[in-house]
Amino acid sequence: MTRKFTLMISSVGRRVQLVDCFRRAARDLGLELTVIGADAAPELAPASHLVDRSFKMPRCSDPDFVAAALGVCESQEVNLVIPTIDPELPVYAQSRDSFAAVGTTVLVSAPETIRIAGDKALTNRWFVENGLPTVRQAKALDVLNQPARWRFPLIVKPRHGSASVGVSVVDSPASLESLISGESSAEPRPHPQIRDEWVAEELATGVEHTTNVLVNRSGRCLCAIPHRRLETRGGEVSKGITAKNLQLMELARRAAERLPGAVGPLNLQAFVNEGGEIRFTEINARFGGGFPLAFEAGANFSRWIFEDILGLPSTASFDGWKGDLLMLRFDSAVFVEEAALG
Repeated sequence: MTRKFTLMISSVGRRVQLVDCFRRAARDLGLELTVIGADAAPELAPASHLVDRSFKMPRCSDPDFVAAALGVCESQEVNLVIPTIDPELPVYAQSRDSFAAVGTTVLVSAPETIRIAGDKALTNRWFVENGLPTVRQAKALDVLNQPARWRFPLIVKPRHGSASVGVSVVDSPASLESLISGESSAEPRPHPQIRDEWVAEELATGVEHTTNVLVNRSGRCLCAIPHRRLETRGGEVSKGITAKNLQLMELARRAAERLPGAVGPLNLQAFVNEGGEIRFTEINARFGGGFPLAFEAGANFSRWIFEDILGLPSTASFDGWKGDLLMLRFDSAVFVEEAALG
């Protein structure tokens, strides 16, 4: 008898390939899969037009967001929710028990891991405290007060941010001061409290790598698959190639298993220089935009998630994936007839 399974992808947006990965995994397992797309603007979300059912949701900052998501999960008998964007992660993490009460598992890490990943200063401190190689970092204002202690250029970025928004490179104390004062931008001068939330860090040398990891509900890292980021667009990899860097894989495994209450897909950003030295810079506690490359290389996170949720024997392999698989992304389009936009 075919087993039915309902998956909801929250903030489904442009994640057409992620939907396809889960559908392919379900076919391999003989599951009758229903994919629900939830989005604040489903009429403008390409993936919303390619799922089985689509629901309009309040934004995750709205007080009614959790109630609305719970209502869909209960009425549609959703087995699993996959959050996909950083702002909704803490909301889902705090509400996991409420979803469990209606029979829905939310694949999101514990609040403490979400807090670490969402705060660039906490991320850096966590790397240091856990003996993972990283870059030197401080508040941007502290660097400006003691510039002689730093070697420029430096990376400056918001303490809370994602998708490379607000990230700048400064090559001197003067350019750092200009950035902080707002003189280098046409945008309004930032509020002092906002400026105090910026961090500055050493410019890591080498090639940037993303390592996708999957942690099961027992806290074991099932797989770590790095890829070199050859080109990015909007903070997301557009060209990348898988890389079997054993040291990076083992360090990523250690990080994933030490994060407090980590579960599901995560990815870690790191730079690897010509001498092989590794410097971790960021953690994202969700599927990365480049996950389809990992999937096509044989890191079948989608299948392994189904197996973990359903209590099936695991077919996961830590390193049984193809290295040197190149991904070259291109634009495609969804066309919606008789569309009505407000």
